[in-house]
Amino acid sequence: MRHRFHALCPYFAMFPESFAEQWIARLTKPGDVVLDPFCGRGTTPFQALLMGRKAIGGDINPVAYCVTRAKTNAPAPAVLRRRITCLENAFDSNQWESKRRKLPPFFRYAYSPSTLRQVLFVRDRLRWRESDVDCMLAALVLGSLHGECDKSSAYLSNQMPRTISTKPDYSVRFWEKHGLRSPKRDIFALLRDRVCFRYETPPPDSRATVLELDFRDLPRRLAHSTNGLRCVVTSPPYLDTTNFEEDQWLRLWFLGGPPKPTYRRISRDDRYENPAFYWQFIADMWRVLGCTLALNADVVIRLGGKNLSSRSIVDGLMDTSTFARRKVKLISSYVSRIRGRQTEAFRPGSQGCRFEVDCHFRVH
Repeated sequence: MRHRFHALCPYFAMFPESFAEQWIARLTKPGDVVLDPFCGRGTTPFQALLMGRKAIGGDINPVAYCVTRAKTNAPAPAVLRRRITCLENAFDSNQWESKRRKLPPFFRYAYSPSTLRQVLFVRDRLRWRESDVDCMLAALVLGSLHGECDKSSAYLSNQMPRTISTKPDYSVRFWEKHGLRSPKRDIFALLRDRVCFRYETPPPDSRATVLELDFRDLPRRLAHSTNGLRCVVTSPPYLDTTNFEEDQWLRLWFLGGPPKPTYRRISRDDRYENPAFYWQFIADMWRVLGCTLALNADVVIRLGGKNLSSRSIVDGLMDTSTFARRKVKLISSYVSRIRGRQTEAFRPGSQGCRFEVDCHFRVH
């Protein structure tokens, strides 16, 4: 049975757990440390824990940090239920009406008034960076904050994709054109339901180290944790494919950000958006890995991008590996076509990433 934590929060540009599982099984043994410096929704760290390994994950995106930490440091469900009850008892709908009215028009279309008042309250009360319990509850909200409400009652919003937050103006026009109205949901009942559903498969007993940081800071943060670090399974941002601040703006708002899409507010490193600088970005990744990995470490990288050939990806990874200042050997590479691309659901006919390349390297 697939562990239900894997799909805790749908995420754009995510790889399946089977990818992480096959490489972790092939390259590590129980007790080994597995690193993902671009952990996204935490697939690699969580799968590593399920397989009896130790795990380290890092990401600059607060959504990624919250979801990964929740999955890999899960509190007991009974504690979550008590916290939900405490929140529900403390909620006074009237106190949140004025704040609801001050939000941009998008929010009045996206959520029913009663639901939005509850969302505002929970957003204010959850201390998700300080508490594992609140972190899990925040991650559960993030997974239900928007989605296909016509298909499932597990989503709080009007009709939206579940993987990304569509732009405010586009969303309002879409809802008006199709006469769509936001569903009335009770966030406390939904949280109880999500706890019951996700914990149907028990979480692993061990915990991962999860860091909210620019990947270039990893050597400093892991200075005393790298002796046994012999495996990396990761997927860096693809060239000109997605921008997390834009695509995850609504989830970022729930975690304390502004009520609109932002650009370079969280990260000023935009090199993965620009073909002229992309390989400098990847070179920095190799520099970081060269500083953190133990001898004879394995590095598995899944990479894609617009207007890149499979050959140019392999060559680019090999050329930039010199920045590791270690001997790096390509063990294998494999090209796969992307089928059922997520972008087709909300950007029909888009010319996005059509294939991915998996490369296995050994760093001596």
